[in-house]
Amino acid sequence: MIPEPVLVQLCMGVPWGAPDDLNTFMAMVNNVPAGWHFSAFGLGRNEMAYVAAATIAGGNVRVGLEDNLWLEKGVLATNAQLVERAATIVENLGARVITPAEVRARLKLDKRAPVAK
Repeated sequence: MIPEPVLVQLCMGVPWGAPDDLNTFMAMVNNVPAGWHFSAFGLGRNEMAYVAAATIAGGNVRVGLEDNLWLEKGVLATNAQLVERAATIVENLGARVITPAEVRARLKLDKRAPVAK
């Protein structure tokens, strides 16, 4: 019913959603249909752990202040710092961060100019 390519987001540790545990994460990953893409994220202190887990499982990642405010205990983060840390994890695991153009190609998205207000 959903035309491919499809991207699903696995949201871990979200209240009233998937619990924050690796077994649940892997059960969800193992049920993503063949040919679909998945991305994952975790809330709070486990945000970067899910960057690693999603990368190892063959998926994509997302990070940001909407999920986690802290770079480390007691140190507020910026989005740029979270992205930088996630990119380092991805690359250290032998994967690579793809460009926005590659994402658009993979998901068959058209780049559109911003709508003027």
